[in-house]
Amino acid sequence: MESLERLRGQLQSLEQLHTIVKTMKAMSAASIRQYEKAAVSLADYYHTVELGLHVVLRDTKEPLIPSRPKHEPQRFAAIVFGSDHGLCGRFNEEITTYTLNYIASTATHWENRFLLAVGSRVAASLEQADESVQTHFLAPAAASQITTTVQQILLKVDEWREHGVHYVSLFCNQHMTRDRYRSIRIDLLPVNLHHFRLLEKRPWPSRKLPVFTMERQQLMAKLLRQYFFVSIFRACAESLASEHASRLLAMQSAERNLDHRIEELTLTFRRARQNAITSELLDVVSGFQAITSRM
Repeated sequence: MESLERLRGQLQSLEQLHTIVKTMKAMSAASIRQYEKAAVSLADYYHTVELGLHVVLRDTKEPLIPSRPKHEPQRFAAIVFGSDHGLCGRFNEEITTYTLNYIASTATHWENRFLLAVGSRVAASLEQADESVQTHFLAPAAASQITTTVQQILLKVDEWREHGVHYVSLFCNQHMTRDRYRSIRIDLLPVNLHHFRLLEKRPWPSRKLPVFTMERQQLMAKLLRQYFFVSIFRACAESLASEHASRLLAMQSAERNLDHRIEELTLTFRRARQNAITSELLDVVSGFQAITSRM
């Protein structure tokens, strides 16, 4: 039987850990909402960019984006969103596996490939799988920091394009429900211009179609820049929401296990204390009987 002091110490440690788990669970729940709002806030802006690209493409048949010369090697770049912190279940392992499976299935198509990881944990996970991560950024610690990270990624995408990279994909976990997510791939380059041309089948939100005076190619470049920004921002926000959803699920499981363990230890402590009290009472009774027997 363990001593009362040892059991009391274990019980206090578990209760402190339980408090930490509850705090982390509350923080994750609040963070999910924060990043959900960040992703939703760009929905209207993304739609505006879509409509702008539709207007630019509406009256022209000529390709506004130069195609890749056939003799050039096919270079592919992957941007993988993960986390910097643990205690989030298999969040990083799942997006790593999803990315590696895609790379393996298309390996024969690429002569060169580049990897950019957002999050030190997912970078380490990719490198453990013998994939070389050329660039690594820290994951944003708050929604207000996503823009800075996206701007860094855009600079890297510009650098890749200068070096002949024509295929860029985003890999992230997409938040589904409060504590669920799924791994997805978003193709950033080449841009699917056909999608924007199909928008003409939808009713225009105003009575008159807009016109533009800026040079078409220049306007196209600016709109595509905004399209890239919104796409990367949303992927980053979805990943961060999914990270906290996974952490919330892990903390809920930990809280249940702690509740069960605290209940068991509390019963053990009470039995041990009752045994100690009984033993002390028996000692008092025995002593009293010894004293009275001599009188």
